[in-house]
Amino acid sequence: MSKRLIGCVFLAVTLAACSSKQVKEEPKAAVEDKSPTVAAPTKVEPTPEAPPAATTAPVTEQAATINPLKDPNNILSKRSIYFDFDKDEVKSEYLPLIEAHAKYLNANPNAKVTLQGNADERGSREYNLSLGQRRSVSVKKAMNVLGVGDKQIETVSYGEEKPQCTEKTEACWAQNRRVDIVYDGE
Repeated sequence: MSKRLIGCVFLAVTLAACSSKQVKEEPKAAVEDKSPTVAAPTKVEPTPEAPPAATTAPVTEQAATINPLKDPNNILSKRSIYFDFDKDEVKSEYLPLIEAHAKYLNANPNAKVTLQGNADERGSREYNLSLGQRRSVSVKKAMNVLGVGDKQIETVSYGEEKPQCTEKTEACWAQNRRVDIVYDGE
């Protein structure tokens, strides 16, 4: 891993750590209950106009059931990290994506990912397998720096075997130079 990548990851972690400020909650003052004493509650039948309680659940409860890994509005739904030609250094533009997945993995210790390294078709089969592995290990190291343990991460290389695009153009080759983050069970 290059010194530049390590510096970028360190800077991102430092900035993330400094960006939040913990607020100390003051204890609430005790309030004396002066409400009149009421006899045992009586059974109240719901009126036909009142909808059942199940249909009036707050939106926040419904939103909590959406899987953040599948929510297209969530950064966790983005799963590919792209690389420059013949390089295995993670570009700074992908650090927020790696950080988001690292936070998710840290918050969900039973979650596991496979980092699938890929390369474009240029170069020998052996070279591309090696390059894909180096790319997946680079992403793993970045996640390790952010606190994700090795037991949650597996790396694998597919070399040029799983292209996203098969045209012989630079734009197409750029789509194939990537690491895909795949969660177990998906």
